[in-house]
Amino acid sequence: MFELAPVSLWLEDFSALKQLFDTWRAEGVTDLRAHLEADADRVRQCTASLKVLRANQRTLTLFAATSSDELFSQLDRVFRDDMHTRVADELDQLWAGALGFDNQTVNYALDGRRLDVLVHARILPGHEHTWSRVLVSLEDVTAQTQSTRHLQRSERYARDLFDHSPVSLWVEDFSAVKRLLDDVRAQGIRDFKTFLKVHAEFVSRCMQEIRVIDVNQQTLQMFGAASKEVLLNNIPRIFRGEMEESFAEQLQDLWDGKLVQQREVVNYALSGDAVHIHMQFSVLDGHRDDWGLVLLSLVDITARKKAEAYLEYLGKHDVLTQLRNRAFFVEELNRITRKGPWPLSVVTIDLNGLKSVNDDEGHAAGDALLRRVGEVLAKAVDASACAARIGGDEFTILLPGTDERGAMALTERILSLVELNNQFYSGQSLSLAIGVASCSSGDQVEAALHRADQAMYAEKARYYEERPADRRRR
Repeated sequence: MFELAPVSLWLEDFSALKQLFDTWRAEGVTDLRAHLEADADRVRQCTASLKVLRANQRTLTLFAATSSDELFSQLDRVFRDDMHTRVADELDQLWAGALGFDNQTVNYALDGRRLDVLVHARILPGHEHTWSRVLVSLEDVTAQTQSTRHLQRSERYARDLFDHSPVSLWVEDFSAVKRLLDDVRAQGIRDFKTFLKVHAEFVSRCMQEIRVIDVNQQTLQMFGAASKEVLLNNIPRIFRGEMEESFAEQLQDLWDGKLVQQREVVNYALSGDAVHIHMQFSVLDGHRDDWGLVLLSLVDITARKKAEAYLEYLGKHDVLTQLRNRAFFVEELNRITRKGPWPLSVVTIDLNGLKSVNDDEGHAAGDALLRRVGEVLAKAVDASACAARIGGDEFTILLPGTDERGAMALTERILSLVELNNQFYSGQSLSLAIGVASCSSGDQVEAALHRADQAMYAEKARYYEERPADRRRR
């Protein structure tokens, strides 16, 4: 039975080890582990005291030995290196009074192969006082151990990819959301879009049922959270406001069977700042029936959105005065010409004396005057009107739905603000030439613009007649 056993069996003599233990106890040693750690040679002293009496055929095969003599003469090649770091566990069990030990350790075959083995040792009955006969079995678990190490490495690799991804990653459980949608479907609802309009609270309920399983480090950084616990305890502060509307769209897609989605949404950092997000949502394979595992990636596009908004602003505004630019003015004029509302009043404005200021004081002083015009018109004109800089020193205001009387009232307001502006700024005074005209249909718009221009030029002529010195530099 010993010889033909399907596991490696060793019959060994531990009596010298017991005598060594007895000597150490007599010397006052009480903590074997500390005693061994104090001197590494003591572990080797213990293993050298063990005597192998016999090994079975399975042992010779496992360790690539042709005979017992070959194996026993080269035990230093079998029990070496990292095996010594683990043998202390076995010695500690015997020191504590156990009649055997169990351990997982490392041995080496004579052909150099590293063997991971499970060790089970038992002092045989009748030898409890001397430890002269100990039966040791070795089970080769190298394949299982390597598989476990490979799995652990793969898990660490996957975990590192998740934790250190440059985009925000969320693992979530949508199974409760699926159950809610299934319940609605079971009620006979077919038009889910109308259902959401009638039952707006359903969206909030679904949002509350989402369970966040994990988030990565980039997520904490993006939302300004010190830890995962802080983030998860403040989810309502992150997903709020317009997020509910976009989540309703997400629910509609899920209802329609779209388990992979992407959209742009707005979340909020814990500081309260809006974070524009490009979100990608995917129900993972293996969970398409229950939505129990969902992966979301969030890319912060706030900088891009700000750049887009600024470019859009530049496309419609004059950078110097912050008023609308000529392109926007033309577009708005065409829109009003087609659709109204009527009457339409037009106010044309020209900055007096700009050329003389540029010639005498430089263009920086001229730009300062233009900025002051922008300040005045921005305060004077309501949001429904369009105040635009359409040329160097030329400005036009479109007042849809306003008659000439209303336009004249605006003119008085502008002149009043100009007077206040001149009191606030020292140096060059601000002076505007203003013309007003009105029309009641699209085919009269060009004529109204012309009349307003003519009235403005007449006003400008009067200004320079009163200041002959500036006349040639207007």
